Amino acid sequence: MRRRSTWQAFLIALATTLFLSAMHPARMRAAEPVEHGFPLDAGRIVFLGDSITHAGRYIAEIELRLREAGVEPLPELINLGLPSETASGLSEPGHPFPRPCIHTRLDAALEQSRPDVVVLCYGMNDGIYFPFSEERFATYRDGMDRLIAKCQAAGAEVILLTPPPFDPLPIAAKLRKEGEGEFGFKYMFADYDDVLAKYAESVLARRDDVRMVIDIRTPIVQYVAQMRETDPQFTHAGDGVHPNAAGHHLIAAAILAAWGIEPAGDMDEAAFRLVMERQTVLHDAWLSHVGHERPGMKAGLPLDEANQRAANLDQQIVEHLRQSSKPQPQ
Repeated sequence: MRRRSTWQAFLIALATTLFLSAMHPARMRAAEPVEHGFPLDAGRIVFLGDSITHAGRYIAEIELRLREAGVEPLPELINLGLPSETASGLSEPGHPFPRPCIHTRLDAALEQSRPDVVVLCYGMNDGIYFPFSEERFATYRDGMDRLIAKCQAAGAEVILLTPPPFDPLPIAAKLRKEGEGEFGFKYMFADYDDVLAKYAESVLARRDDVRMVIDIRTPIVQYVAQMRETDPQFTHAGDGVHPNAAGHHLIAAAILAAWGIEPAGDMDEAAFRLVMERQTVLHDAWLSHVGHERPGMKAGLPLDEANQRAANLDQQIVEHLRQSSKPQPQ
């Protein structure tokens, strides 16, 4: 795809900020620590999901905004997302390896991380990029049932995220309609987002089964529609699947709003880079510590070493935010 100019990037960022401001009116940043309810009163929040969660950007933004809002004690946010993963255990023909399934590592993940809250985001891979099938849909729902029950049995409250949307626009060459051949990650069903819409509806219907359900799909769909009024080629996901920075920003904003946090002002990019580095170190270490069946993943540091590096980065983050919050000389 053609790279956008700095001016175009600025306009997109500005539009994102204005769009989110319209959805969630900003409040002043807390100057002192303030009390918060669920889930910010939890000691440890674990995120389970596929490559979208694995990327970690929305989790890092959540952590930064919680720090800025004065949430104390800060919950420990652990990213255990794994690329290619499903809740259903399904895998399409032609995939380089059988897709990993969360159920093969769930017991270890819960036992090792001992979460107070688990945030689950599955669905993007569970339809395996095929047209809608009642059988595949039932397998996904059953996988989610078992996943929720296991987390709750381990003593964790569960928060569900809808899968984000699929965008066919930027990947026209990879799309097929029914009758044009096999489907999968190489050649995706052109109307796969209609499949994901059904999966998202099934997640929203579980409000009585879990502590919280958060719709991350709708804000992205609305934002993309708004942006395409002036830029018909705009996308939140260059490969149709994985949200870009603006997409992760919308996911983080939806979660923060559900958790009662309304960020004030632009995100501190220097602080975000430090938080993202800290999250990445811990994510890689935790994935290796828990174990998984996906090939091609680099090993993380031993958990003790990763925690030490994270503690050093934490000090840098705290100092940076302290310095940036000081009144500037006139």
